[in-house]
Amino acid sequence: MTYVDDFPGEARVVRTAFAIAFASIGLGGALGVLQALFRTGYSRSLFSSVDYYSILTAHGVLMALVFTTFFIVGLFTWGVTRSLDTGFRDLRFTWGWLGLMTLGTVLAFVTILGGIVGFIPTHAAVLYTFYAPLEASPTFYLGLALLVVGSWGAGVDYVLALLDWRAEHPDERIPLQTFMAVATMLLWVVCTLGVAVEVVVFLLPWSLGLIPRVDPLLTRTLFWYFGHAVVYFWLLPAYFVWYTIFPKLSGGRLFSDPLARVVFVLFLVLSTPVGVHHQYGDPGLSQGLKFVQMTSTYFILLPSLLTAFTVVASMEHGARQRGGKGLLKWLRALPWENPSFSGIALAGLAFAASGFGGMVNAGLNVNALVHNTMWVPGHFHLTVGTAVALTFMAITYWLLPQLTGKRLRLRTLAAVQPYLWFVGMVFMSNAMHRVGLAGVPRRTSEPQYEQVLFNTPIATMGELHLQTVGGAFILFASLLCFLAVVLSTWLGERGAEPLAVNGHIPEALSGPEHSPRILDDFRVWVALTFLLLLIAYGPPLAAMVQNGLFAPGSAPIPV
Repeated sequence: MTYVDDFPGEARVVRTAFAIAFASIGLGGALGVLQALFRTGYSRSLFSSVDYYSILTAHGVLMALVFTTFFIVGLFTWGVTRSLDTGFRDLRFTWGWLGLMTLGTVLAFVTILGGIVGFIPTHAAVLYTFYAPLEASPTFYLGLALLVVGSWGAGVDYVLALLDWRAEHPDERIPLQTFMAVATMLLWVVCTLGVAVEVVVFLLPWSLGLIPRVDPLLTRTLFWYFGHAVVYFWLLPAYFVWYTIFPKLSGGRLFSDPLARVVFVLFLVLSTPVGVHHQYGDPGLSQGLKFVQMTSTYFILLPSLLTAFTVVASMEHGARQRGGKGLLKWLRALPWENPSFSGIALAGLAFAASGFGGMVNAGLNVNALVHNTMWVPGHFHLTVGTAVALTFMAITYWLLPQLTGKRLRLRTLAAVQPYLWFVGMVFMSNAMHRVGLAGVPRRTSEPQYEQVLFNTPIATMGELHLQTVGGAFILFASLLCFLAVVLSTWLGERGAEPLAVNGHIPEALSGPEHSPRILDDFRVWVALTFLLLLIAYGPPLAAMVQNGLFAPGSAPIPV
């Protein structure tokens, strides 16, 4: 029996969420190629400089918000129902929140599209980081609000399923996949409170003309309250895969269940109170506050380092189960021809590299050198664009047969796809980082300044531009391969070939019985999260509010 036979209703929900996610990444990827061609000067005749910002907004929203959010709710729906071995209470509610997310996505995308085509009287060229003073049409904010509120409904479904399971299993530990899904959704709800206030209280009334002006510093602070933690909302589902499925794909078992729970609790508690490190250049925030938040940001390295240790240890255990020997020769024993395994392994490798860049971004002084340059998009494409996106694509190859009951097709194309993505991203992200170090700005359509020369120590700007465009085309080719495999499998005939996938996930080497039960008590961790949030955001937000909710700028807080 496969998942689709055990939970046909939930499988339909997952497939629908995945279909919207894949349509978003396909369209967003095509827009990414257009951006690369325009930014590097290879083709400035395709569209105007003004349209570039609408295309950039569409690319960011489709890839970073729509693709990720829909895939995550689909992945967690599978993980929660599978690990609890129970369906949701009422699938009408489930379809309701999925419908709300879809409606919000359509509203937001059509609004962005209005900036490019003349017959739609809307616009939303506000980039992915939507805060004042850039203003969009009200439907853009309404669409994003519906997308977020709909995703909260997914969290409600997971918690209700957990409560039902708990009533029948009062003395058992929460299954690891459900523990991870609930922890991630709690983080999501906590961090989206900031952007919800920003949109509902300020940006939406402002765009409707109900209030004359808003405070840019306040809206920026509310956005970054959400804007950094959302990275972990994208990343933790990748960790969900790395911890619970990747060890099996390696041929072994998870090294430590307790360590995995500690990591997710640490991310829940520490992710949101550090958003100010995105505002090092903002006036109105004291240097003392920025220094404290810089220090707090480095604490988040701890769960990432624990993850690196646990995942690599699990992978080595699997390799040795497959006959691997030696200090490093065991790497040869791993199933590199399996696209699910290779994709996740390469995603982890990219994430390790991006971790070093993240330490640079978090530094109060070093950040000043790179913050407004192409270095940051280069970092973003390694983290979300590879660690997260490549993991999601790779695990799709393993999940799709279980969700459809159909054997994966075009396996050769699937085997090549993760390597293509990795090579394309190495070229593009490397070029972005290096032109960033040369001072090339981000968030501009045409970074040309007659009085400024961008000097790079190795290679010319022309060569780096070629790397950017070449990398973008390789990435898009990889994306087309992925979509071809998915579409071919989806449209295949069920039962024509026997399934070649086993959905069973083995127990960890060190199980949950080796960890304290307090780890499963989310009330404690949520309370601690809000306490840290009060310490981190209480003083700056209080100062801004005292200065006037709609005042354009606030007085600096004394150090």
